[in-house]
Amino acid sequence: MIHIRGSARGTDLTGTLFERGEEPPQFRGAPDDDAPYVWVCDAFYQVDSGGTTQELGGEEVQIAFESPMPRGFETREDAIEAGKEHVRTQFARLGVPEEEVTVEVIEVADEVAGA
Repeated sequence: MIHIRGSARGTDLTGTLFERGEEPPQFRGAPDDDAPYVWVCDAFYQVDSGGTTQELGGEEVQIAFESPMPRGFETREDAIEAGKEHVRTQFARLGVPEEEVTVEVIEVADEVAGA
């Protein structure tokens, strides 16, 4: 399992990449093609009212969440690149320029060992 985390303006977004042999969560909309790599992460966008209040760079913004849209991939490299792009896109939807987003790829085994 790999976590891909985007960070900007004091806020983080982390998605999960399930690898071969790992069982991704089963829910409506999950890929059913038995892809060897499955990416799952929240998606959201900024709204004028309603939604959830989130602090971003010292300012409050209202965001609405979409249902997670799992995506299957044939290669690890393609899955990681798609995960990186996904977290950058979510920040862009809140008006954060790509160059402000720091993206980390974290092997969960490494993260657990360091805890």
